[in-house]
Amino acid sequence: MLNVIIVDDELLARENLRCLLDKDNQINIVAECNNAMDAIREIHRLAPDVVFLDIQMPKINGFEMLSMLDPQTMPHIVFLTAYSEFAVKAFEEQAFDYLLKPIEQDRLNKTLCRLHKKCPAADINQLAGVDQQLKYIPCIGHNRIYLLSNDDVFYISSKVSGIYVFNQDNSEYFTELTLKTLEDKTSLIRCHRQYLVNLKKLKEIRFNEAGSVDIILNNDVAVPVSRRYLKSLKEILGL
Repeated sequence: MLNVIIVDDELLARENLRCLLDKDNQINIVAECNNAMDAIREIHRLAPDVVFLDIQMPKINGFEMLSMLDPQTMPHIVFLTAYSEFAVKAFEEQAFDYLLKPIEQDRLNKTLCRLHKKCPAADINQLAGVDQQLKYIPCIGHNRIYLLSNDDVFYISSKVSGIYVFNQDNSEYFTELTLKTLEDKTSLIRCHRQYLVNLKKLKEIRFNEAGSVDIILNNDVAVPVSRRYLKSLKEILGL
């Protein structure tokens, strides 16, 4: 049994793919999403075997969403698109598969046959967009998605309730991205097991009497530095 998530902003497209997949009794559709942020959340929560991922979606497209996933837990990705100019043959070699809309049952069956045979996963580091740096960090607000530029981020903190991004006025924004993904895909530097910091916002490094160390940012917020990361931080700063 393969657990599947469908990601497409068009309702009719999702319904059509669901009807085609329902004909295979070894497919279990665990979620359907109409945007990238919901999809990232469900992928983290459900750990599907396969994601059928539309390329052209508003705000965050399929390639951008792919770059926001943790490569270590990447499911099989089957790209979906209505536009043949997306270099079909090139991506067939790198993603698990690539389907052109409207999806035909015979073509889909070939994909499912390969999936059921448990073909080796694609080299996720070769997938389009996986290696690219994030230009912005998607954060969830009330009925909206905020796209925060890396230059506007002061630090990021991992809390029990999730990952939070902080800006100039120390306002916090929740993101579905993992701290590891943010460390790998942005210029922010790890200074603590629970913190990433933007060194462009660095004001000073403070060595406290108790032996602890803090980074003081331009907005006077103190971010802790653990002993584990202090040496590498000094090396980056040339100290």
